Amino acid sequence: LLLSVSHGQAMAQAYPNKPVKIIVPFAAGGPADNYARFIAQRLAEVLGQPFVVDDKPGAGSVIGTDVAAKSAPDGYTLLMMSNTHTVNETLIPVKPFQLMRDFVAVAPVNYSDLVLVAHPSLKANNLKEVIALAAKNPGKLNYASSGPGTPYHMAGELFKSMAGVFLVHIPYRGSSGARTDVIGGQVDLMFDAVTTMAEQVRAGKVKAIATSGRQRSDVMPDVPTLNEAGVPGYEATIWLGIMAPVGTPRDNPSIQRHPP
Repeated sequence: LLLSVSHGQAMAQAYPNKPVKIIVPFAAGGPADNYARFIAQRLAEVLGQPFVVDDKPGAGSVIGTDVAAKSAPDGYTLLMMSNTHTVNETLIPVKPFQLMRDFVAVAPVNYSDLVLVAHPSLKANNLKEVIALAAKNPGKLNYASSGPGTPYHMAGELFKSMAGVFLVHIPYRGSSGARTDVIGGQVDLMFDAVTTMAEQVRAGKVKAIATSGRQRSDVMPDVPTLNEAGVPGYEATIWLGIMAPVGTPRDNPSIQRHPP
């Protein structure tokens, strides 16, 4: 994204000439919010105008995304999106927008593995023990997510299916509430982005059970993957990107021609 807007002083002078809003349809404190703020700060430094992050969580990203879809296509409203949006195209077929009809791609942002964490009080310290505990007590263990269709929800459902266990899904309005309740012991388990949860693991507030990539995460190299720890073939990720309302001019330096 920084490269797409750094085409020389002439273009920088033309755009932007007022603050730009980045709508994040997820709760504050999660990966989308954190990366949006990281990007906003650097875009402001490059382009000389404020880039303002506007968190509008709810309904599995639908509320904030709808606001972005209805915004003027002038480059002054951008959307931080994730694979939640691609899942919602089939999971929530009836909604006030269609992703590839109402938005254009700007740039990819990042890709991250997830980590399955548990509250320290859970009587399971590795993946095989979690599976055994869930199998012995079907429906008694639960896991939190940031809402239906989010990567954390999909990772949990994939785990249930591939491990052959039943966990109760506890959806939240955003990842911050889910994360807080796992740390507080109100919920047993959660899949969360490695980049977001690593510090909580190091602080001992939760214990890491396994990561979700094909290979071990560079952020948490001592934690085995689900694939190697007992669920062969398991893989789940979260990725983020920037989009803009359809009709945003292609000659606007906020838009590049390569989709995420």
